[in-house]
Amino acid sequence: MTKSHTSEFMKKYLCEFLGTLVLVLLGCGSAAIISASIGALGLVGIAFAFGLSIVAMAYSIGRISGCHVNPAVSLAMLISGKMSGKDFICYVVAQVLGAFAGAGLLLLIINNTTLGDIGLGANGYGELSQAGLGMWGAILVEIIATFIFIVAILGVTDDSKYDNVSGLVIGLTLALIHIVCIPLTGTSVNPARSLAPAVLVGGEALSQVWVFIVAPFVGAALAAYCWKFLRKN
Repeated sequence: MTKSHTSEFMKKYLCEFLGTLVLVLLGCGSAAIISASIGALGLVGIAFAFGLSIVAMAYSIGRISGCHVNPAVSLAMLISGKMSGKDFICYVVAQVLGAFAGAGLLLLIINNTTLGDIGLGANGYGELSQAGLGMWGAILVEIIATFIFIVAILGVTDDSKYDNVSGLVIGLTLALIHIVCIPLTGTSVNPARSLAPAVLVGGEALSQVWVFIVAPFVGAALAAYCWKFLRKN
């Protein structure tokens, strides 16, 4: 591989790192800071913080890396034949590192405020769910939500005529999913977004994080295989 090709690959991975950092910093930041006044307005604010983070990144880094910023999205692209196994592994590593960087910055910012221990927007079920949703309910919610999100991504990116609006559609779909799912699980649909806050918060959030890693991957795989079937002539 030439030096120029290596440089292009590194740019993609750096974009995935930066994109996931922004998503976690702004999305989880809104979840942590606004959660004290969660009401209807607070819930919508958190949902749009996640969604608009994706919109912003899609139109800035999307042309370089595709703006997956989510291991579940990368898995769907791998299954769909839109990326190589090597790229998948490197994307996921970059996304996880970006998530930890974003969560670390968020923790640093919160520790320099008078807000106290407000968490990092970690996902959860049972006592960590506003609605008291149980484990199996959380698994089902995350599989369904991720399935919907991935189908929307595959659909809007399948035809170049939607290129100008794809970032907006994906971001608004993510916001919609958050509006429905925040009271249930805090909304993951993204293993990297869930892992970093859970590790830094620890405790029950960390013991439950496996759900928010496994379920989004399952939902993404189901969506990718479903889309491949629908696309067959």
